[in-house]
Amino acid sequence: MMKETVGVVSALVLVCVALPAMAQTAARGPEECAALRNLQLPGVALSEISAEWIPAGPAPRPFAPPPASNLLPAYCRLQGTLNRRQGADGQPYGIGFALALPGTWNGRFLFQGGSGFNGVLNPPYGVTASGGMPALARGFAVVSTNSGHSAPGGNVLDTAFLRDQQATIDFAYQSVERVTSVAKVIIARHYAQPISRSYYTGCSTGGREAMLAAQRYPLEFDGVIAGAPNMRINYAVLGLDWINVQLNQVAPRGTNGQPVTREALSSIQKQVVIEGIRNACDANDGVRDGLVFNTSACKFDPKTLVCGGKDSGAGCLTAVQAAALERAFAGPRMKDGRHLYSPFPFDTGIADGAQAIIPGVLYGGFNGSSASTTDPDAAARWAESDAPSAVIDTFTWTNMTTFANRGGKMIFFHGLSDPTFSALDTVDYYNRMATTNGGAEAVQRWSRLFLVPGMGHCGGGSLTTDSFDLLTALVNWVERDVPPEAVVATRNAEPRLTRPLCAYPRYARYSGRGDQTDAASFACQAP
Repeated sequence: MMKETVGVVSALVLVCVALPAMAQTAARGPEECAALRNLQLPGVALSEISAEWIPAGPAPRPFAPPPASNLLPAYCRLQGTLNRRQGADGQPYGIGFALALPGTWNGRFLFQGGSGFNGVLNPPYGVTASGGMPALARGFAVVSTNSGHSAPGGNVLDTAFLRDQQATIDFAYQSVERVTSVAKVIIARHYAQPISRSYYTGCSTGGREAMLAAQRYPLEFDGVIAGAPNMRINYAVLGLDWINVQLNQVAPRGTNGQPVTREALSSIQKQVVIEGIRNACDANDGVRDGLVFNTSACKFDPKTLVCGGKDSGAGCLTAVQAAALERAFAGPRMKDGRHLYSPFPFDTGIADGAQAIIPGVLYGGFNGSSASTTDPDAAARWAESDAPSAVIDTFTWTNMTTFANRGGKMIFFHGLSDPTFSALDTVDYYNRMATTNGGAEAVQRWSRLFLVPGMGHCGGGSLTTDSFDLLTALVNWVERDVPPEAVVATRNAEPRLTRPLCAYPRYARYSGRGDQTDAASFACQAP
């Protein structure tokens, strides 16, 4: 235990050393925190204010996984509501926010993104892509928001608020601007000095919010991290429904007569598929380790797993199962051949169950459509006419000239086994953004994309290396002009190993010598 503790502390010390120090730090204590209870800002409708001094100590799980649970310093937690009102539907609305003001501040501000359709006020720690050391533990002032509404029972998938115009606008984008403006004023006033740098980090909906922070407010943030971004929820739903429909065509029926999607393949057959992917793609990065790093070279064909002779369906696939699997991962197309949503990559985490935050596609993923047929053209008409989705969309806009020209830096990351939003959709956006902004070489001067083999939605996976510190990489890029060519990622489960995550389109390849569990034995290589 002592050896493990020393290792964790040593790793965290290295993280701290890697971050550039700000020119000044500011210290505040319980008295200054208590004074915030009387906070008033001219021209701002601010209500329901509370301020509490939190002593240094562990953060409650699951908001900060270990070792982050032992890293939070003493801080002031300020909570309030902007623009409290009653909606046309009779429900109360307001942009709730929580702001963590560390006792010793390093001059930096970080906006922590949300999840689902928000509606909850998550603790403002700044955990996303922090490698186990949250932004608050590093001395950042961190803010979070419910984006303008409260979800019944904390259900972040509740969408009832979308019937209210302003609540929809607040969720789509406006809460980010309003909370940012107010938080910056409060921070500068509390510490009696201006913010030196501003950052935004988030995954899923938080990833979408990070994108809109750079797209809509290019002057507000110096750097953003967008993980597995929910860029176009209407089309992503079509992608998931498409997968379910294809699997439902070969799934057994339950007692209610409906197909049991997760049983379209037996447990043995799911492992046959994973082994087929490994046989076709795993060694393309120089070592067979259950992780497919050379994604572009992965040409897995489900038909190679079809049973010889009479279909037994035991340690192989039937022809109809293989065909359904191929259609499912290819993504929905309209009659004219256009893709409605990006294909999903074949990856070794697609059958993961409890190891993933959301079960993999083959395990069951989100419980979706029970239909066995679909009309992609009709689905396209629905997606195109869904007004809230159009307001929420961050997939369409790619002009980032202002953000890039003022020195902004943007990092994307996405798990290749994500069962909700295809990593290839993020690749598509990144490539289109490059085309709009001067080409691949030009865009890499201010934006990088990291793909994570085996990782599900925002984290998790039986074999994946899903612990990585992109926050340090972003800060070093913004403040030292050091672009992240690769970031070391760790698998915390057994068997433990580290791997470099390389900036797209490069991938980590084994050098042919050295410890295969050590990232130092790998180098980034172009496909």
